[in-house]
Amino acid sequence: MNDLQPVEIPIDGALDLHAFSPKDIPTLIPEYLQQCQQRGILEVRIIHGKGTGALRRTVQALLSSMEMVTAFRLGDETSGGWGATLVRLRAGKDSSAQRSRKPTPGSAPGA
Repeated sequence: MNDLQPVEIPIDGALDLHAFSPKDIPTLIPEYLQQCQQRGILEVRIIHGKGTGALRRTVQALLSSMEMVTAFRLGDETSGGWGATLVRLRAGKDSSAQRSRKPTPGSAPGA
């Protein structure tokens, strides 16, 4: 019996992948980043954890193929270190009303 309900993810510039299956990553990340871009959130932190680095490599390979991504890098000591990737997005088509979200310590990238 599959009674799983969709989970609403807050679009706030921080995506924690710990709650998701690795098979969901190829669709989850592009959809999340698109929603951020549409809301004018152009700096995003993706939390993948440290572990063996396999998920980090998957995330970064995906990011490198996405046109909406202008840059990405590992987090620093205030944003998750190598357990998080900080992403900068290209302004969307309706960018005149959009602006980059100001980062707060520990919640968004300073990329």
